[in-house]
Amino acid sequence: MTKPRVAIEYCTQCRWMLRAAWFAQELLTTFQDVIGEVALIPASGGHFVVTITHEGKESCIWNRKDEGGFPEAKQLKQLVRNIINPEQDLGHSDKPVKGRATADGSGDVIKTGGEQTKEVCTDC
Repeated sequence: MTKPRVAIEYCTQCRWMLRAAWFAQELLTTFQDVIGEVALIPASGGHFVVTITHEGKESCIWNRKDEGGFPEAKQLKQLVRNIINPEQDLGHSDKPVKGRATADGSGDVIKTGGEQTKEVCTDC
């Protein structure tokens, strides 16, 4: 069985190579015996896309333009884990990650592997 492959396409014009490399080392450290490869793929035009190929299926798990920014490391780890081994415990990285505010401002969107749930803001 082939191990999963993660590809991180990053914009060279925006100088996002170090960010892509940092995400790569985070994933390789967390999933050291599970992921077979993390590829860094130079691109242009503000492109920052993370895809994973697992069991012959390629899935886009993050697109900076669609998501409105970059993922947090633990958010990216959760998205990868949800595809390759949903039962794996990520320890402190399993706490929900707050996303951008909802349109009505009443809560934050929590992203959990393709699903979005609404969490009411308790800070204000």
